[in-house]
Amino acid sequence: MDGAPGTGRDTGRDTGPDAGRPGERPGTLRAAFGGLTTRGRSFLAAGVAAAVCAYVLGQGDLLRVGILLTALPLVCVAVLHRTRHRVAASRRLSPSRVPAREEARVRLRLDNVSRLPTGLLMLQDQVPYVLGPRPRFTLDRVEPGGRREVSYRVRSDLRGRYLLGPLQLRLSDPFGMVELTRSFSAHDTLTVVPRTEALPPVRLPGETGGRGEGRQRSLALAGDDDVIPRGYRHGDDLRRVHWRSTARHGELMVRREEQPQRPRCTVLLDTRRTAWAGSGPGSAFEWAVSGAASVAVHLLERGYTVRLLTDTGAQVPGPDGGFPGLGSSDTAGLILDALATVAHSGEPGLSRAHEALRGGDGGHEGLLVAFLGLTSGEQTALACRMRQRASGALAFVPRGLQEAGAERQRQRTLREAGWTVLPYVPGDALPGLWRQADRAGGANGRAG
Repeated sequence: MDGAPGTGRDTGRDTGPDAGRPGERPGTLRAAFGGLTTRGRSFLAAGVAAAVCAYVLGQGDLLRVGILLTALPLVCVAVLHRTRHRVAASRRLSPSRVPAREEARVRLRLDNVSRLPTGLLMLQDQVPYVLGPRPRFTLDRVEPGGRREVSYRVRSDLRGRYLLGPLQLRLSDPFGMVELTRSFSAHDTLTVVPRTEALPPVRLPGETGGRGEGRQRSLALAGDDDVIPRGYRHGDDLRRVHWRSTARHGELMVRREEQPQRPRCTVLLDTRRTAWAGSGPGSAFEWAVSGAASVAVHLLERGYTVRLLTDTGAQVPGPDGGFPGLGSSDTAGLILDALATVAHSGEPGLSRAHEALRGGDGGHEGLLVAFLGLTSGEQTALACRMRQRASGALAFVPRGLQEAGAERQRQRTLREAGWTVLPYVPGDALPGLWRQADRAGGANGRAG
């Protein structure tokens, strides 16, 4: 960064991936005069007034005082205007993705890359107010080639993606007559993700005895017509030759190898604006967002392949991103980043989510864990049809969004369709509800 007032040149240099150069380059005396502080303007006004009074009254001593008062801020403007500081800066976040209500540290580094020492420097980083007050630092003097590092902490109770920066550098003369501001252009992004809770290992509805066991067993029990053969390769076991396909194709064909498949789970989050009441960190919707994040991370750690699905039909990872897809840590990062910015949608119902499930790659979608808001009779029936696509299904539903009788009827309908229903109120501990899923799995959701 070129911190020199009036240089009109970009002579800065980057010192790291987060470094930036100032975008503001006021290079004229007019811009320097615009940096006069209240003290500087007061001195200038007093000097002019004293000079005028001295001329009217014929007082030479008063004229000298007026000239002194006028000259001091003008000299400060000229000196600060001609001062050239070449300063480079960088910013580092640790970590760049942080759960809500936890702190992240921001480290700022300032390098004086010129051959002259700097004067008094004041730093201010632009930070959204939701992260706390804007940090300000004062550096008295930075020697040629010197370096200074400062840090501050940010914290947010609200999930989201927040821009930090640009960093502003304020130059001031020793008398405080003039202040000039320069700004770096670089920003950094802090992602505040929903808080997750550690969940206990439980036996979930529809879960087989071992990972991929159901899939392997289905291959073993498949008839000859269900086998997908492939051509013989050197080294294949002759006991795996599929003679019917060999006769049909006129070449040696073998049964394809049984590949173990990871158990799958779809986490459905209902984001319809009409389905939720209230807002803020203590609302039912925010509880559902945090619950969806906790379930996704927990099942990924257990070896599941997990995707996030919303009522808009959006999927993370996307359908083309490979539902069997990415590594667990990468998938967890994608899902948490998506949940950090998820907001209420204007969808009238769950039809798009149903279509996304129907458009799956055939068969069952594995486990379905849904965080539902208020649903009408039509949407409840649609959720019942979604259950047909899953080997097991859990539904977290908030209490108190509708009349008690209608709420019980909705839960009864979901249970009759095969859902394990877990009612909650904001503030309930998710691990306790998760244990109820274990106990309720064999009884079709008697919990709650």
